[in-house]
Amino acid sequence: MDTLPANVVLGAQWGDEGKGKAIDQLAAHSDWAVRFQGGNNAGHTVVVGDITLKLHLLPSGITASNCRLVLGCGTVVDPWVLDQELERWHALTGEKPEGQRLFISERAAVILPFHRLYDSADSLVGTTGRGIGPAYRDRTERVGLRFVDLPHVVDDSEAIQSISERMNKQLVTVGVEQAIDPEQLQSEISWVMGRFSDAIRPTGPMLDKALRAGERVLLEGAQGIMLDIDQGTYPFVTSSITGRANATHGAGIHPGHIEQCFGISKAYTTRVGNGPFPTELSLEGGPGKQMSEVGHEFGTTTGRPRRTGWLDLVVLMEGQRINGHTGLVITKLDVLGGLDELKLCVSYELDGEETQSVPASCEDYARCTPIYEVHPGFPALSPEEWIALADESRQGGGLSVLPEAMRDYLARIEQAIGVPVVSVGVGPDRRASIASSDGPFDVLLGEATF
Repeated sequence: MDTLPANVVLGAQWGDEGKGKAIDQLAAHSDWAVRFQGGNNAGHTVVVGDITLKLHLLPSGITASNCRLVLGCGTVVDPWVLDQELERWHALTGEKPEGQRLFISERAAVILPFHRLYDSADSLVGTTGRGIGPAYRDRTERVGLRFVDLPHVVDDSEAIQSISERMNKQLVTVGVEQAIDPEQLQSEISWVMGRFSDAIRPTGPMLDKALRAGERVLLEGAQGIMLDIDQGTYPFVTSSITGRANATHGAGIHPGHIEQCFGISKAYTTRVGNGPFPTELSLEGGPGKQMSEVGHEFGTTTGRPRRTGWLDLVVLMEGQRINGHTGLVITKLDVLGGLDELKLCVSYELDGEETQSVPASCEDYARCTPIYEVHPGFPALSPEEWIALADESRQGGGLSVLPEAMRDYLARIEQAIGVPVVSVGVGPDRRASIASSDGPFDVLLGEATF
């Protein structure tokens, strides 16, 4: 069997782990960066010098001009959000990548205004309200529109009328007063076709051909494994499969291509929205407040404050079971600097029994209390001192440049998960990373090429 390498970057917690930075670092050595699931409910932040990029649909690999970009068949795409993001990119760089190095799978689902209206009625899960769930639901019910379907309905007035009637009936059932106008819907579909006709392609065959030619493909996940629709903390999850099993499927290639799978985790834990969170801390003071303020823990997409807590090794073990990471990237280690002690959740207590598994029922999960190990803290360093350590690590020192308390903290994570830590984030800038010597992230980080 002809198998050629693709690498995967996945969230190992509830999302917001810092995947954008890891992808940015790997993109310079990749030929393609592919989003395989989710939509603009995700937010990747990439910091390059004085420039902070907040990406929602565009793959984080856009920072490397050599890297071609794909929104895969497993994604749901809001064309209006993508248009705005592309306009911002053009204003920053002068580049218009659509149809040149940005391609949208013809099989990707289209988010329409109806989906955002329907999603706005949610009050249980705490969704972003971007229409992601309703778009995936329409796809599952086989009534949604993919990009490839648009030319077949745009001039069919009966189809447009039927689609509008279905949408309006559903809006009424959830108490949304605004209605979908058939003529407006037809106009919107026509605009989408005109705006993105150059970019809509059969991207699965394109990627297969690239892999067979020896090109390297980077598959980037959106949310984390604990938000997976099947394996996460249901119903407080996203609407797609966020794990490794969907990485190649959502890109339109086979799983034998995967070479390495990197799980991204903060040095502590955060989550946005509702749902159980055993290691959660108060944002009003103490370590939880430090994590929130020093870590700037606000959602890239929503701006909502993230809930914060100690690092949960049970969650990381769960992610390892599902995704089989070959390496861990631990981000925001610098945020913990200055705390006298650090706690690691090594198991839960549920109804008097100790467990190292995440219960399938959120009702049971909400009754879990964390069992902690206590580890010594380490001093806070300035951003300049962290960068200096990172520069030293790239001279051959690797992770050994870190103080002993930090190395011990990381070693305990490795021991629990059974996977090596290959990179440690110590600040938002792309240079603020300390990689294991000769590991996959031990690469020269130059200036961005955009």
